Amino acid sequence: MGITYQEPFKAFRFLVEVESGGVAVAAFTHFSGVKMTVDTVQARSGNDNRGVQDYIPVLTRFEPVTLTKGVVGDNDFLDWLFSAAAGPEAGPKGAGLRRTLNIVALDDKGNRGVTWSLRDALPIGYELTPMDGGRSEVLSESLTFAITGMERITHEPPQSG
Repeated sequence: MGITYQEPFKAFRFLVEVESGGVAVAAFTHFSGVKMTVDTVQARSGNDNRGVQDYIPVLTRFEPVTLTKGVVGDNDFLDWLFSAAAGPEAGPKGAGLRRTLNIVALDDKGNRGVTWSLRDALPIGYELTPMDGGRSEVLSESLTFAITGMERITHEPPQSG
């Protein structure tokens, strides 16, 4: 079982949960790249007597998403990230490379806001920001994922007592 560091997560607004586990494995201050594009072809409907072209959806594309200025707090999650890359003697490990990730936005009180459920997330980028031992900088990581779908989920606001 991996080690999970909870303490640094308090400073971030976007938590990362793997599939339906409900446990934060990473936290970030920036979340970007959520973009869906639907390619279409134009054609005339068979029953259109006006001669107007209609749009027919044929292909949906999702851009890679990036989480920046954050930290991974779960070693098992980090191992999964690196499993998509070539190792010292072999290529990616194959099975289990794609997972559903839930990116949870927190409000200023730490309550759940909107969740973006990223389907078939495949790790395609990891970056550790430069650090300088002569300064008091904090470790900061960035992650990029290719995805094949997404869902935007809203949460009920907390009940005030």
